[in-house]
Amino acid sequence: MGLRLRERWLQDGGYREVLKVAVPLILSTGSWSIQHFVDRMFLTWYSREALAAALPAGMLSFTFASFFMGTASYVNTFVAQYTGADRPQQVGRSVWQGVYFGLLAGVFMMGLYPFAAQIFEWVGHDPEVRALEATYFQIMCIGGFNIAGAALSAFFTGRGKTMTVMWVNFAVTALNIVLDYAWIFGHWGLPRWGIEGAAWATVIARVFGTAVFVVLILRPEHRKRFNTLGGWRPNPALFRRLMRFGLPNGVQFMLEILAFSMFIMLVGRLGAVELAATNIASNINTLAFLPMLGVGIAVSTLVGRHLGEDRPDLAEKSTWSAFHLALAYMGMMAAGYVLLPHLFLLPFASGADAERFAPVWQVCVALLRFVAVYSLFDGMYIVFSAGVKGAGDTRFVMKVSLLLSWTLMVIPVYLAVTYGRSLYLAWTFTSAYIISIGIVFLFRFRSGKWKSMRVIETEGEFEAIVAQDSEAPVV
Repeated sequence: MGLRLRERWLQDGGYREVLKVAVPLILSTGSWSIQHFVDRMFLTWYSREALAAALPAGMLSFTFASFFMGTASYVNTFVAQYTGADRPQQVGRSVWQGVYFGLLAGVFMMGLYPFAAQIFEWVGHDPEVRALEATYFQIMCIGGFNIAGAALSAFFTGRGKTMTVMWVNFAVTALNIVLDYAWIFGHWGLPRWGIEGAAWATVIARVFGTAVFVVLILRPEHRKRFNTLGGWRPNPALFRRLMRFGLPNGVQFMLEILAFSMFIMLVGRLGAVELAATNIASNINTLAFLPMLGVGIAVSTLVGRHLGEDRPDLAEKSTWSAFHLALAYMGMMAAGYVLLPHLFLLPFASGADAERFAPVWQVCVALLRFVAVYSLFDGMYIVFSAGVKGAGDTRFVMKVSLLLSWTLMVIPVYLAVTYGRSLYLAWTFTSAYIISIGIVFLFRFRSGKWKSMRVIETEGEFEAIVAQDSEAPVV
């Protein structure tokens, strides 16, 4: 057994290759959670109204942006397949097409700016909170142009250079925290802006991250090898190809965010205890879920690279190696949720009134058992959906996500809450959705249809591009 594990560790497509790409991405997603935690903590210190406004306004802006982020970030698969196929000149071109899409996304987000007040008036929150929500939402809309940064970061993740992305995200998180402290409370001569300061801190930190990626991408060695400057021109054929595969990925990402946002809002109808317990259980679940996001990006990268090399056997092996690692981690977390739930709940209970938190504690213990069951299938879903998306099977992913999220989760949860008034029934349907979608993508991956898919041009199409390039002036 030990010898087999050692062989699997060292082989191409083995555990070491997966972890080399995945670990920096896992740490990057961890930095995002730290950033959000500190941001919410500072707003808690500032005022209860600011905290109440930040969550719905932030969720709404992210829901609108998620479609564009999912599409722009799909540049990762193009970069990975071009890298595997040894077509470095196309890498720069594909990144630029993603950047242009990100800029168009920024224009759309800015178009939402004038409607912020009406949107939150329709939501019906208290007038004081509503005004803060509109302000936060408007500033986040201004920052919509930073969606282009998702395409820029894909230049590194798609080539497996994930350490670069990790350090940039660490720097963005650190800057965001410093600016949060300064602008929320008015330190170091800066104005005391409260929730407005928190929003601007996030936007400016992301602008900084995008600028760093631009500087790194335009380094001389990248301009020479990957055409990162010469490939700046809009390329209609490549842009259409990105839209063909990337748009379904963006729709799927948006549908997931929307479905789980609706789940939280629907559960809120059952009462304060049910909503608080659901929020806490969902937050605890991020301890298992967020690392898997990094693993998912790593799987798409490795599948794309090996398919570009025309080695579907290694693409398959990389995905199974990632699944072994994900299953081990998720299994450990699931055991903790069932056997040691108090360890996860104590941080939430420590600052709360013991008598008022007691019923929330009891419900959370039960909900963590749901999390323990579905988290194993969540890891399955993330890994195998990332595998088929790394090949270009994004339309299937989109269709399955749309069908199952509404038929197994959103509509049944609505019925369970509205007519059954049952929290546990609502969680049962949500768990059924995650279990089902995990199994569906396991079978889709095992079918092997993805092995013949590619998002990049065929050899003949690429030769035509090379011929055109030889006649074009060098930039």
